[in-house]
Amino acid sequence: MTMSPARDVLDLYERLIATQPDLQRKGATMPYTSLNGHMFSFLTAEEHLALRLPLPERDAFLANTRRCFVSSMGR
Repeated sequence: MTMSPARDVLDLYERLIATQPDLQRKGATMPYTSLNGHMFSFLTAEEHLALRLPLPERDAFLANTRRCFVSSMGR
Protein backbone atom coordinates (compact mmCIF):
# COMPACT_ATOMS: atom_id res chain seq x y z
CA MET A 1 0.00 0.00 0.00
CA THR A 2 1.44 3.36 -1.05
CA MET A 3 1.13 6.11 1.52
CA SER A 4 0.55 9.73 0.57
CA PRO A 5 1.36 12.87 2.55
CA ALA A 6 -1.34 14.17 4.90
CA ARG A 7 -3.83 16.60 3.38
CA ASP A 8 -2.58 19.60 5.38
CA VAL A 9 1.02 19.00 4.26
CA LEU A 10 -0.11 18.50 0.68
CA ASP A 11 -2.03 21.79 0.89
CA LEU A 12 1.15 23.60 1.97
CA TYR A 13 3.06 22.05 -0.94
CA GLU A 14 0.34 23.14 -3.36
CA ARG A 15 0.42 26.68 -1.94
CA LEU A 16 4.19 26.75 -2.49
CA ILE A 17 3.80 25.59 -6.09
CA ALA A 18 1.06 28.17 -6.68
CA THR A 19 3.65 30.94 -6.15
CA GLN A 20 5.05 29.97 -9.57
CA PRO A 21 2.22 30.34 -12.13
CA ASP A 22 3.91 28.23 -14.82
CA LEU A 23 4.17 25.15 -12.57
CA GLN A 24 1.64 22.49 -11.85
CA ARG A 25 1.69 19.69 -9.34
CA LYS A 26 1.89 16.20 -10.78
CA GLY A 27 1.75 12.73 -9.25
CA ALA A 28 -1.13 11.07 -7.42
CA THR A 29 0.65 9.29 -4.57
CA MET A 30 4.00 11.11 -4.70
CA PRO A 31 3.35 14.77 -5.52
CA TYR A 32 6.09 16.38 -7.59
CA THR A 33 6.96 19.19 -9.97
CA SER A 34 8.99 18.96 -13.14
CA LEU A 35 10.23 21.24 -15.87
CA ASN A 36 11.24 20.02 -19.33
CA GLY A 37 10.93 16.44 -18.11
CA HIS A 38 13.22 16.93 -15.10
CA MET A 39 11.73 16.45 -11.64
CA PHE A 40 12.96 19.17 -9.30
CA SER A 41 10.76 18.84 -6.23
CA PHE A 42 8.70 16.15 -4.57
CA LEU A 43 6.91 15.48 -1.32
CA THR A 44 7.64 12.13 0.29
CA ALA A 45 5.17 9.89 2.13
CA GLU A 46 7.10 10.84 5.28
CA GLU A 47 6.17 14.45 4.47
CA HIS A 48 9.69 15.61 3.60
CA LEU A 49 10.12 18.17 0.85
CA ALA A 50 12.92 17.23 -1.56
CA LEU A 51 14.44 19.80 -3.90
CA ARG A 52 16.88 19.40 -6.76
CA LEU A 53 19.00 22.54 -6.83
CA PRO A 54 21.82 23.62 -9.14
CA LEU A 55 25.22 22.71 -7.67
CA PRO A 56 26.24 26.18 -6.35
CA GLU A 57 22.84 26.74 -4.74
CA ARG A 58 22.81 23.20 -3.35
CA ASP A 59 26.23 23.62 -1.75
CA ALA A 60 25.20 26.95 -0.20
CA PHE A 61 21.93 25.45 1.06
CA LEU A 62 23.68 22.47 2.65
CA ALA A 63 26.34 24.72 4.20
CA ASN A 64 23.74 27.00 5.80
CA THR A 65 21.22 24.43 7.02
CA ARG A 66 21.25 21.17 8.90
CA ARG A 67 19.83 19.21 5.99
CA CYS A 68 21.08 16.28 3.96
CA PHE A 69 20.53 14.53 0.66
CA VAL A 70 17.27 12.66 0.13
CA SER A 71 17.36 8.94 -0.45
CA SER A 72 14.27 7.57 -2.15
CA MET A 73 13.04 4.29 -3.58
CA GLY A 74 15.47 2.19 -1.57
CA ARG A 75 18.57 4.01 -2.73
